[in-house]
Amino acid sequence: MERATFESSPLLGGLELLQASYEKQTFSRHTHEGYTVGVIRQGAQRFWRHGGYHIAPQNSIILVNADQIHDGHSATEGGWTYEAMYPTESQFKAVTQELGLASEVPYFPEAVEQNPQLAHQLLTLFSLLRENQDPLLTETYTHHTLLSLTCRFNKRPQAPVELAKSGKEIEWVRDYLHQHATETVSLDTLSQLSGISPYHLVRQFKARFGLPPHAYQIQLRVRLAQTKMKNGMTIADCAISSGFHDQSHLHRHFRRIMGVTPRQYQKAISCNLSASLPADTSGILY
Repeated sequence: MERATFESSPLLGGLELLQASYEKQTFSRHTHEGYTVGVIRQGAQRFWRHGGYHIAPQNSIILVNADQIHDGHSATEGGWTYEAMYPTESQFKAVTQELGLASEVPYFPEAVEQNPQLAHQLLTLFSLLRENQDPLLTETYTHHTLLSLTCRFNKRPQAPVELAKSGKEIEWVRDYLHQHATETVSLDTLSQLSGISPYHLVRQFKARFGLPPHAYQIQLRVRLAQTKMKNGMTIADCAISSGFHDQSHLHRHFRRIMGVTPRQYQKAISCNLSASLPADTSGILY
């Protein structure tokens, strides 16, 4: 049975959380704006990250860096149950700035960690964030955990030589996709823009950014829809204004990337925004 609960804590401007049990769910290759830090409670998950497949068994920790390509599906017949959070680089920096660290954000070299103490710490944090019965304790524990992750994983790798030598033409293509995320863009247009043949363009773009151009544009549209939902737009309007054909088109891609439906996501965001409003706004000027 597929079950997923998406929540957004008011801490750090909205720290996103997911509780889920999946059996048949298959995530397409995608990225998140934030990091993925999760713990497998039951079963096992198989996922692709950084050029290879990994299996995360029960009690293991899943680690995916911000904007890093990954996917996911069950590694066992009964599926898997897990909890995860998605802290962004800015949320890490809000905790670690001015501490003199080599880097204010972590880098996870391994996709799966076996560390019972850290797993317990993360599960405790997830529980505190969901319940939020003691705001001071929750905020303190959140800062402590994000700082612990940054200190533990504070070394970034050198950029691969082949990526460091990528031409500026591929950067132009990426910038063009950002500027025209909601529009229909042809491969021929990108080829003319970059001066690279369509075949080599797709290969070089995927080597540089981890996704082919069409999948990269879908990723941009999902993120745009998230932003619009946070601003109170209806799901149907989000779908059209973000470049999707209709609401079902958004639903399909959103669930394959986020693991929850747009409605579940919107409900979590709406609850968070409502909880953040002051009880009496009569004296506030807008």
